[in-house]
Amino acid sequence: MDFIEKLGKISLKNRSLLCIGLDLDPSLMPEKVGVFEFNKAIIDATADLVSAYKPNIAFYEAMGREAMDELHETIEYMPQDIVKIMDAKRGDIGNTAKAYAKSLFDRFNVDAITASPYLGYDSLEPFIERRDRGVFILCRTSNKGAADFQSLPVGNEGKLLYEVVAEKVNEWNKYGNLGLVVGATFPEELKKIRTQYPQIPLLIPGVGAQGGELEKTVKYGADIGRQRTVINSSRQILYASRGKDFAEAAAKAARQLRDSINKYLD
Repeated sequence: MDFIEKLGKISLKNRSLLCIGLDLDPSLMPEKVGVFEFNKAIIDATADLVSAYKPNIAFYEAMGREAMDELHETIEYMPQDIVKIMDAKRGDIGNTAKAYAKSLFDRFNVDAITASPYLGYDSLEPFIERRDRGVFILCRTSNKGAADFQSLPVGNEGKLLYEVVAEKVNEWNKYGNLGLVVGATFPEELKKIRTQYPQIPLLIPGVGAQGGELEKTVKYGADIGRQRTVINSSRQILYASRGKDFAEAAAKAARQLRDSINKYLD
């Protein structure tokens, strides 16, 4: 089963476009709860509510070797029918790009990754050529500084850089395994991208803690078939409680968000 088929099946099965970002911050986690223990509890409590999990590799790298081992363990523990996205934002050329692809797709065995287009097609080719895996390419990111480059006009036609990125990714999408990262914090840009590319998978960060408005995110970003949209939330769900009930609180927050997304789809 390739990435697109897997995403479509789990989105329909769980009636969910929700992705939980497993971005672990020890300062926000319950005391005396380990990395894998925390992730396992979150997964057990939410597996029927999501279409994907998205750990950001940086948080685990920052915690050291043991945390990286527990990241492996977490990915192996995730249910096989749920999409596993590694938020790594890789982007390099030649053998380095090949090594990144081997590390993420073979060593970690994730279904999809995030990547930067800044170095051009050859920096993404080793990922693209893995036809059964997905590549979400940074397009209009959710951070405040995104406009420093992504909103710059490019060429004689006056297109903005993020629009050119989307156009290029659409051209490169020969195997149908490419998607775009478009932040909920820029709803008009999200609407434009979805309108122009109705079938391309979108990974949409920025709802909740980053301030993205959920109703606009859903109405502007969701595809017609409800099978190619991934709406990510991290802190709002992970840290709903710092007590012993953290997993139950996470499940409650995830269910509320999943149901709110579905309400706006109707």
